[in-house]
This record gives sequence, structure tokens and C-alpha cells, in this order.
Amino acid sequence: MKEADLVVIGGGPAGLAAAAKAKELGADDIILIERGERLGGILNQCIHDGFGVEIFKKAYTGPEFAQKYIDRIGELGVECMLDSTVVDLTPDKVLTVQSPKGLFDIKANAIIVTTGCRERTREMIRIPGSRPAGVYTAGSAQNIINLLGYMVGKKVVILGSGDIGLIMARRMTLEGADVLAVVEIMPYSSGLQRNIVQCLEDYGIPLYLKHTVTEIRGNKRLEGLTIAEVDDKFQPIEGTEKEFQCDTLLLSVGLIPENELAEKAGAEMDPRTRGPVVNEANQTSVEGLYSAGNSLQVHDLVDWAALEGENAAKHAVEYVKEGKTLGSSRKTAAGDGVLQVVPQRYSGEEEVTLSLRVRNPYSNKNLIVKDGEREVKREYHVKMLPAEMIRVKITEEEAKAAKEMRVYVED
Repeated sequence: MKEADLVVIGGGPAGLAAAAKAKELGADDIILIERGERLGGILNQCIHDGFGVEIFKKAYTGPEFAQKYIDRIGELGVECMLDSTVVDLTPDKVLTVQSPKGLFDIKANAIIVTTGCRERTREMIRIPGSRPAGVYTAGSAQNIINLLGYMVGKKVVILGSGDIGLIMARRMTLEGADVLAVVEIMPYSSGLQRNIVQCLEDYGIPLYLKHTVTEIRGNKRLEGLTIAEVDDKFQPIEGTEKEFQCDTLLLSVGLIPENELAEKAGAEMDPRTRGPVVNEANQTSVEGLYSAGNSLQVHDLVDWAALEGENAAKHAVEYVKEGKTLGSSRKTAAGDGVLQVVPQRYSGEEEVTLSLRVRNPYSNKNLIVKDGEREVKREYHVKMLPAEMIRVKITEEEAKAAKEMRVYVED
């Protein structure tokens, strides 16, 4: 059986950053496992810019951002296994890997899971109608156009206003397609405001809020669809239907963190984020098992996923070299107006960065962190949106004094 000090599962932004940081901090025996044929993950198909502003203070395309880390781990001599899939992970940190060289096991002292997330499909949201060709997830369409060089359609409707869907509305328009509408079931967009402006408003693409697709029509190829306004229970309102003649429907209806391996290892899961429960070290409930990036929580910015990977690497190296772990006895929680908070646990030994999302859009409100009735931190926000992750830094002194941290939205 092969052995390693540290194994990083997933070669996307969080995994690349974790592997590079771990090597820089002195971990020698590191293996980075990537199921694709090349490193970079989703970044390879994201040819638009906007990546790296937080880390490198400059906007790069996705492939450029990935290449900076790929070059770095190459210089550092990190061992990479490409076209290799981890098919099993035990609680005592034994990985079973399927690779071009066959099936084999690796015993690791520590593991960082950075397996990313997958898109929700038509079957998951149960759109009625026939099953013609021409219905794609937005990420699949992005891959086909940007990496394979094929157009997926000419007259397009996009369901869901997540960032990939918004970016693909612009991409399809630039390639000559007619994007007829972006349809969103919520009363607000689920994408970043800058993408609404740059990808829809700048190109005159209409956004239908509180609408959904109620029927798909077509035999071999999509021929048209119906959308309708929805009520407060997300049920279609009779008489509000609109018909579109189109040959393509792109779905941008949410992302699901991929955590089958973390679950197999016995990690406690958060039903809200669908990622593992972690402390400020990105350490799961399984000793020596860490989680970062979109497999922990779906991020708006790639930079934050990469920084999360670096934080996991720092603490994983401390565990490998010194046996050091942080406690997880204290809890964070989402109070009124807040949907989710990560990390869900903390030790009180280090500073904590709380990553959170609010339940609804808010203007001119305070974000307040409380320990019981005592106020730990207060931040005023002109605007808070569910689509935009908020990060609140809690100092080591503040964390040490707080027995719990619950986050609220208040006037």
C-alpha cells in the first residue's frame, strides 16, 4: 500500500492552492489527485476574466488563474495523479484510487477534500414536457462551447439566474445566438449584481423574476417552451403564461457540493450547506480530514475557494508535522435573517472568518454577531443579497471570549 503525509483530492482552485501551500509550509510527501485529464477543474472552461483580484490584485481568466498555481506546484515538485478517481475513503484515511495504472490504495496521514460541486439537472427540478435534445446545464454548455468549440444552439432561453447562467447569456450572445430570456423563480437574482449588469443589462437580455418554465415542447429537438409567473408558494399562476420558440434551454438552477467521499469517511454533514461541518481550521469531525472550496460551501469568488484551500493546508500540515488539532466545542449558528454560517464550530484558539449568506435581500441593515445577549461584532451593510457571500472576521481575542457565535440581521 502506498503511503503519503498528505493527499489532496481534487485539482481545482481550492485543491491547487492547498497543495501549493502545504508544500511551501514544509510538507514533503504530498499527492494531488485529479479525476480529469488536466489540472484546473472548472477554471479551464471559464475563459472570462475576473479571477484573482483578491489574491493577485489583478483580473485573470480562469485558465490563467489556474496556470499560476499549476506552475507553482510544478516548481515545488508536488506529485500529481491525473485521470485518477478516488472511489472510496475510509474513516482511517485509506483511499482507493482508480487510475490508468489500475486500482490501488493510499494510506494518508491527512486528507484535504476539494472535490467541488455539480450542477442540478432537469430531473432534479421536474420540468414537465417532452424530452428533446437541446436541454443543457449551463456548465455543460460552457464546456462544449469554450473547450470543444461547438455551439449548442441559436435561440436560447436560460432558466435560473446563477452566475454561470448569466455568464453564458453573454457568451451565447457574443457567439451570435439570440438569448430570448433569463427566467428566475425567485423575486431576486441568484447571481452577483455585477454579472446581471455586465451579462444581461449591457446586452438588453430580459430577466423574468418570479417566473419558471412550466412546459418543454419538441420531438427530436427542443422547439419551444412555456414560462409562467409563480405565486408565493412557487406555483404557476394561471393566465400568466408566455410562449417562446427556441431550440435550446440552459439550466442554471443551483450547485450541489460533491461530498460522497467525506460522507464515506464518516464526516458530520450540514444539511443547509450540504458540506461537512468544520471548525476554523477547515477540519471536519474526522481527525485529519479537512474540507475546502465548493465541496465545503458554494463560493461566489474563486479566490475565496483558493484561500479556504490554503487555510486547510496550513492546519493539515500542523497536524501532520506536530499532531496539532483545534477543538470544535464551540458553535456558530444562523440567527434571524441569516441562512447559513461556516464554520459551524470553532475552538476559541484562533481568529475565525465567518462565511455566511442572508435569507433575503436587505438594505441599510446591521449584521450582528452575538454570544448570548452580548454583542461580539456589528457591521453596517448598505446592501446584502443572498447571492453574495459575506465574510466577517472575528479576532482571536473576540473568538476566545465568545462561548458561541450566532449571527443576526437587525436594524
